[in-house]
Amino acid sequence: MLAEHGLAGTNVRAICAKAGVSPGLLRHYFDGIDDLVAATYQATSDRMDAIFAAAVAGAGADPHARLTAYLTASFRPPVTDPELLGAWTAFWALARSDARMAEIHAESYAGYRARLGELLTACGARDAERLAITLTAMVDGLWLELSLDAESFGAEAAVAMIERAVAALA
Repeated sequence: MLAEHGLAGTNVRAICAKAGVSPGLLRHYFDGIDDLVAATYQATSDRMDAIFAAAVAGAGADPHARLTAYLTASFRPPVTDPELLGAWTAFWALARSDARMAEIHAESYAGYRARLGELLTACGARDAERLAITLTAMVDGLWLELSLDAESFGAEAAVAMIERAVAALA
C-alpha cells in the first residue's frame, strides 16, 4: 500500500480491502495503522539485513570481495524492486516525524554501518566508522537514483562506482 498509494492513501480500510480481511483482524494484531507501518518498516529492514548477510556469505573469504558484495547487494534484486522505493521513502519521511519510526531507522542504519565497519576493518581501512558513513551515503544515493531513473545509468555502473571506491582502500 505504501509503495502504491503513499502515506496519504495508506489506511486500515484500504489495507484490509487489499488483503481481503476485516479491519477487526488487523486491529487484533496491531494497535492501529502506525503500529502496522512500524512493524512493516522493521520487517523490511530485517529482510534487507538478511539479503546483505547472504551476499557476504556467498562472497567467500576474501575481505575485499565480502565488502564489495555487501555494498553492491543494493543494486540487485530484490533490493532494486520498484515497490521498495515507495515504501522506503515513506519510511524515511515518517522517521522525521514519528519517534518509533526514527528509532527503527536509527537502529537499522546503525546496524548496517556497524557491519560495514567490520568489513572495512577486515580490509585494513583506517577510520572505518567514518568511512562506513560515507559509503552508506554513496550506496543510498546510487540506489535512490537507480530507483528513480534507471535510464541515466544502470546497476552495473553503480556497482563499478562502488568497486572503485573499495579498490581505493587497498
